[in-house]
Amino acid sequence: MLDSVTGKFDIVIGIPSFNNRSTIAFVAEMASAGIHKYFPDSSCILVNADGDSEDLTTDAFLQSKTDFEKVAFIYEGIPGKGSAIHSILELSEEVSAKAIVLVDSDLRSIKPWWLERFVKPVFSETEYVTPFYTRDKYDGTITNQICYPLTTVLYGLKIRQPIGGDFAISSRLRKILLQKKWPPNAYRFGVDIWMTTIAINETSRVIQAALGAKIHDVKDPGKQLSAMFGEVVSTLFKLMEDYEEIWKQRSKIEECEIYGQIPDVKPESIVVDVYNLRRKFEKGLQENLQEIEYYLPKNIIEYIIKYKEDIKIDDELWVDLTYAFILAAHETREYEKIAKLMLPFYFGRIEYFVRNTRKISNERAEHMINEQIKYFLKKKETLVSRW
Repeated sequence: MLDSVTGKFDIVIGIPSFNNRSTIAFVAEMASAGIHKYFPDSSCILVNADGDSEDLTTDAFLQSKTDFEKVAFIYEGIPGKGSAIHSILELSEEVSAKAIVLVDSDLRSIKPWWLERFVKPVFSETEYVTPFYTRDKYDGTITNQICYPLTTVLYGLKIRQPIGGDFAISSRLRKILLQKKWPPNAYRFGVDIWMTTIAINETSRVIQAALGAKIHDVKDPGKQLSAMFGEVVSTLFKLMEDYEEIWKQRSKIEECEIYGQIPDVKPESIVVDVYNLRRKFEKGLQENLQEIEYYLPKNIIEYIIKYKEDIKIDDELWVDLTYAFILAAHETREYEKIAKLMLPFYFGRIEYFVRNTRKISNERAEHMINEQIKYFLKKKETLVSRW
């Protein structure tokens, strides 16, 4: 891939980026310090795959104070995080890396010891390491309401952060990933759910690494996550087609091992604009109701029309809606279109969740997030029968 990179490296630290000048040097320096401290006998290269940033992100990366060789480049292809990761995986194959660590370029909480928790398991026969974070109840809303419960119930492994942004990958899983034909949105923000789902279903060992709090550039779900929602959810829909013979048979849920002691930390609090969420929900419903009516069951449509001004998307309704959109995506194979029609209900679901958790602790809210898994599991048989 790059003529300037020669030789072999045991570890590749991959950092996808786009306009992250203010944070990327810190990420690189912490990652380098971690490898230097915990794996002094291993060779390592730090790789920045950038989306043609306008703020000199790559310069900041290359000027960071690290103990290892660094390389930065503008990745090719579809603009998106997945394209950056794909290019990092390709480079890691060229240098025969045994472990690939992927970390977000906007991290402000990464510590050197994170690298021990990512790399050591991969050096010990683990194929994929996902992060186990302590997060604010309103951080990771796509994870909490869709990816976490669905991944758990469909594939039978309780991975708390299936799209957590930071991962470690074995050389074997890298080979599997690079041999796949990636759908378009896996080259964007769909990449995390793409890799996690493949790892669960095609490798022998997936674990979680206890990393404490994740402090990064937080996004308000009603203002900044519309595109990400579509990219993640459409990819999730596609993956259900690929692994239908597996998820149809899974009826039990296993806990996923957590490596390392969970730090006792308090995450940064996040403020969500619930009024904007409500506006986005009602506006999206009004603009798309005629089309939504074509895809959703009659009883749900009747409920929506009857209570449109005061509809509350509780656990049970959310599960019914999610499974209905999954079936619509399966029947039409129009994954992006169906994900777009589902988006207003996501806004409504988050609004309901925020209003019902404003006065409770993160721990209590986490309990509520876990409780909805029971509803997804309870109605899974109906999903299978209608598939």
